[in-house]
Amino acid sequence: MGFFAAVLKETVFFFRRKNAGFRVLVFQILFTGVEALTIIATLSLGLGAIIVVQGLSILPQFGQGALIYTILIAVITRELGPILTAFIVAARSGTAITTELGTMVANHEIDAFIATGVDPISYLVVPRFVGVTVSLVVLNVYFNVFGLLGSFVVTQFVRPIGFGEYFSGLLGALEMVDIFASLVKSIAFGAVIATVATYFGFKVESAQTEIPQMTIRSVGYNVTILMLVNAVLTIAYYL
Repeated sequence: MGFFAAVLKETVFFFRRKNAGFRVLVFQILFTGVEALTIIATLSLGLGAIIVVQGLSILPQFGQGALIYTILIAVITRELGPILTAFIVAARSGTAITTELGTMVANHEIDAFIATGVDPISYLVVPRFVGVTVSLVVLNVYFNVFGLLGSFVVTQFVRPIGFGEYFSGLLGALEMVDIFASLVKSIAFGAVIATVATYFGFKVESAQTEIPQMTIRSVGYNVTILMLVNAVLTIAYYL
């Protein structure tokens, strides 16, 4: 928590001054956001297709076919969209960040930063913190668009439906609180992933063998904390 507080403090100052860390920020967004678009699109299309196929097979038997729109919004927008996107980012970017920073620590590069008066948190952590958080928000929106679009495409093969009717049903089931909850989750998840990944990267002391150990711990802690944060936010949504 102390490390997280220090990161938040330096994040405020990061945007108030010209900082060489902006280059790190751009590359972090490129790696975390742009390079993950393909896997996010594939996952979201598959999830949307599964929901539609299962829903249209079961719900009409109970005369509740219209509930498919509510289920799509609840599963993709509010629940699985943010958390699945977070898992992918934690697996890709979280491990990469921990490994990179751990290698810098083992090679005494962090000591060199400190010796020259450069704050490692300001230059190394904050750009990654901001980059991962921004990328996760954008990827979550991207996941939602492809998930809902994919479900529409699959619908045409299972039970053809007009474009206007489909999206009017989605808009009827979608509420502002759903969008807000999804964005809050993605912001919180991005902050968790970046904080845990950078923290364990700095936990490496000197040996190169510590790097994979800390990377594994980073993934484990990220998954655990993400699930806890998701549970808390979901419970808060229904209160």
